[in-house]
Amino acid sequence: MATSITFSTVRALNPQRPTPLASSSSSPSAMLFSSSPLWFPRQLRPIRIGNNGISGSRPRTFPVGVKEVSAKKQTFSSLDELLSDSDKPVLVDFYATWCGPCQFMVPILNEVSATLKDQIQVVKIDTEKYPSIADKYRIEALPTFILFKDGKPYDRFEGALTADQLIQRIETSLKVKQ
Repeated sequence: MATSITFSTVRALNPQRPTPLASSSSSPSAMLFSSSPLWFPRQLRPIRIGNNGISGSRPRTFPVGVKEVSAKKQTFSSLDELLSDSDKPVLVDFYATWCGPCQFMVPILNEVSATLKDQIQVVKIDTEKYPSIADKYRIEALPTFILFKDGKPYDRFEGALTADQLIQRIETSLKVKQ
């Protein structure tokens, strides 16, 4: 994400003199300064957050009895094509790489996918890479899960859940609405 800081002037604590906040820059490390008693950082430093969180030093662990399922990466020309061609309901996880609860859901979705492999197909969509799809389905919170059946939204829920809660929600939804 690009950061742009433009030159602006605000009132200082001393009304006789305006305080410049920043100079124009396209870099996130633009210098900030102030002649008022307010303190601003001298330099903004970008931080890198990897797939394993900020530290990246903690190994991923899975609950006892759960095996890591390697996801099958597939390419489709559109989500609509995937949904219409699927012979089973599709659970779509709308996520972002910077979202902590979304990262928490990775092993849980692997477990749910393995447990319900005969009943549903699990698909993940990065809302930052595909904002038009996120807009189409009005994704406003992450993670958001939409269960599609026959190519149409069937159930929708938001937030992180345990594997048992997610499995129960999917099974209940498919049984009740049939």
